[in-house]
Order: sequence, then structure tokens, then C-alpha cells
Amino acid sequence: MHNVATASHLDWPGQGQTDQAETDLDLVLVAQADPTAFAALDDRYRDRVYRYLLMRTDTPDDADDLLQAVFLKALDALAQYRPARGPFAAWLFGIARNTASTYRSRRSPNVAWDLVPEILLPVDEHQPDTRLLRQEDLGRLRLLVGRLDASKRELLILRFVANLTIADIATIIGKSEAATKKQLTRTLHTLKEHYNDPTH
Repeated sequence: MHNVATASHLDWPGQGQTDQAETDLDLVLVAQADPTAFAALDDRYRDRVYRYLLMRTDTPDDADDLLQAVFLKALDALAQYRPARGPFAAWLFGIARNTASTYRSRRSPNVAWDLVPEILLPVDEHQPDTRLLRQEDLGRLRLLVGRLDASKRELLILRFVANLTIADIATIIGKSEAATKKQLTRTLHTLKEHYNDPTH
């Protein structure tokens, strides 16, 4: 029997993520004084932002276009960034989220879930990992995720594709950390139940 990953993956950030936030702040302060130093932040976050945008757009070309727009907006607005309002990662992905939402509002709804993160893929330690089973699992999971409402899909993308902490996601969506974690846990629980129920 396959199982979808459980909410144990929602653990709070460790020391490494705290250190990164502090390093981000150092880089931001330097870049605010010297915009050429923004390249270090670009290098650090470009891949994660791109993966996030791939999940919110129709094509890789669209994701590329939005990626450039996100970092240009971030550079232009960097002087207005205030650490007291949240970590840089949350601020940057807030810009990415708004940019993607504007893009989506101009297009028909579409579920882009070709990059289902490993953490959500069905796993079975005793089952041979064949390509066919993998494709079937991925297709079923994509279908179930596609049935979720947009806000729940967004939570999954922010957590498992953008790899943001619960605290960062809470800042982005404007909810408390407790409410964000509860909603994400419920979404994963629902996804797991539906995956294991052949009638869905």
C-alpha cells in the first residue's frame, strides 16, 4: 500500500534556516547601499523562485519572463524592505506570488503540477520503484491536487516547491503561524485520505 507523506514534514525551521535568514539580512543591508550586491541574493533565490513560478504558469517561457519581473521588482523595492515585517524570503516570495497572481488573472485557470515535489509523492519502502508505478502514482496525485481549491494548492507550492517555512508562508498569506500550519496539515491529511480512497 502506498502512502502520501504525512504532516511530520511540517516541523519548525532549524538553526540552519535561522542562520540563512540572518545572512539574508546582511546581504540585504549591503545591497541597499550598493545595488550591485543584489546579485548575491539573486543567486541564492533564483532557482527556488523559478520552481515556484513554474507551478503557477503555463510554460517554462512564462516562468522565465515572470522570474525576471520578480527580481526587477525586488531590486526596485529593496530600499523599502523592513526586517521587522518578516524575513527576506517571505518578502521576495510575496512579490513572486503577487506577480504570478496577476499573470493567472489574465489567463484561464490551469493546474500546473508537473513538478510534484518528492515529499508529496506516494512512497512504499517495500515496493520496487518501477517507472510505470511512479507515473501512475504521479498522475493520480496530480489529479487529486488539481481538485483542491487554489488557496490549498498555493500552500502546498509555497511549502514544498518554494521550500518556505511555516513562518514565511504565514507572513506571505497574512495569517498566523498556527492557522497556517493547521490549514496545511489539514490539506495534507485530505490529500492522503483521497489518495488512499479508490472512489476519489
